[in-house]
Amino acid sequence: MEIENQTHFTYFIIVGFSESTEMKVPLLGAFLMIYLVALLGNLLIIAVVYSDPRLHTSMYFFLTNLALIDVTSTSITLPKMLTTFMSEGSYISLPVCFLQMYCLICMLGTEFNLLTVMAYDRYVAICNPLRYAVIMNKDACIKLALATWMVGLLEPIPHTVLVSRLSFCKSQHINHFFCDMTALLKITCSKTRTIESMTYIFGVPLGIGTCVVVFTSYINIISAILKIQSSQGRQKAFSTCASHLAVVILFSSAICIMYMRPNTRYSENQDKILSLLYIVVTPVLNPFIYSLKNKEFRKALLKHRKSRKTI
Repeated sequence: MEIENQTHFTYFIIVGFSESTEMKVPLLGAFLMIYLVALLGNLLIIAVVYSDPRLHTSMYFFLTNLALIDVTSTSITLPKMLTTFMSEGSYISLPVCFLQMYCLICMLGTEFNLLTVMAYDRYVAICNPLRYAVIMNKDACIKLALATWMVGLLEPIPHTVLVSRLSFCKSQHINHFFCDMTALLKITCSKTRTIESMTYIFGVPLGIGTCVVVFTSYINIISAILKIQSSQGRQKAFSTCASHLAVVILFSSAICIMYMRPNTRYSENQDKILSLLYIVVTPVLNPFIYSLKNKEFRKALLKHRKSRKTI
């Protein structure tokens, strides 16, 4: 891999979905609405949990972290994507592009790890309820959350440094709606074997480890649910766990397919659609699945609304 940046231009042009000229206005409206829903839904979770002491538990502590991640990840990418619908592309300087890539990988890695921690939290709550308060105490929750953030912040640094030192001379246009690492590797003139190898070296152990924890936790959770005597209780528990597991599978599989594959596989349009799953779909679904379906959270939300009206 070349280590000297021989790039002759100072900015990239993010193409986005601008090739669909007749669909620009409908797509602009649709993605703007999706962004606002994701933003307001996740900010609502943070506000309600913060304002209601009854929700100051480990589960909602992790949910506020998840909501913060989703707010950040969507705000990193979607505003820039919206500008691509207003012109033939969106200009972005090289340093800002690399910063956007770093921040997004940070958020994706942190969310991946946090979903694993949340699966373990649900396992302890359902399979070991008598010791739940001892195992998932305040200090343990803070340490687990800090660990997920630290791993997420540190893991992308080598990738970002190496990508920023590549030579970009094939094209000035990034055929994506943000500065994605795979899209940048497609327009570089340098060899990318080192970066791809590093992605596997860092990603495979982490991905396998987190998947083992998640699926082991949910297998034990399902086993515990099957022992519930009430059919209504079993159905409610299955519904909740199935929703959680569906989001985890959707998010993790999209991430793994996107980044744990050779650079030559898949078309650029397929990459864009795949990226929408973890950048747009899951941040919109998370507030509904993890919080708004929860009776305890809905009661707190109603109380929060009433208290605001009386002010």
